[in-house]
Amino acid sequence: MSEPIAILIACPAGEPAAALALGLVQAGLAACVNHLPGMRSTYRWKGEVVTDAEDLLLVKTTREAFAAVEAFVVEHHPYDVPEVVALPLVEGHAPYLAWLEASVDASQQGHARS
Repeated sequence: MSEPIAILIACPAGEPAAALALGLVQAGLAACVNHLPGMRSTYRWKGEVVTDAEDLLLVKTTREAFAAVEAFVVEHHPYDVPEVVALPLVEGHAPYLAWLEASVDASQQGHARS
C-alpha cells in the first residue's frame, strides 16, 4: 500500500494555480487538488520582506509520487523557487484513502511526467 500525503504549493493567484492543479490531476500525479484562493503570504525574498496575494494548492497524492509531482511543479510553476512541501496523512477514511491510491498513476510514481 502507498503512503498518502498532502503537498502544499503556493502559486500566483488565478490561472497559474488553476493550470497546475489541472495538469497534476490530468498527468495522474494527484488524485485531487484543492485550489484555495485568497491567501496572503509574507516572506523574505532577495533580502526584502514581501507580502503577496497567492493561491494555495493542496495536492492529495502518495509519497511514492512526490518526486514526480515536484519535477512537474518545477517545470510548470512560474516561480524561480516554488514551494513544494509534503505533509503525511496519518489517518483517514479508508474508502477515501483507497480511492486516492487508485487515482494516482502507479506507473508515474517516482518518475517525472510533463
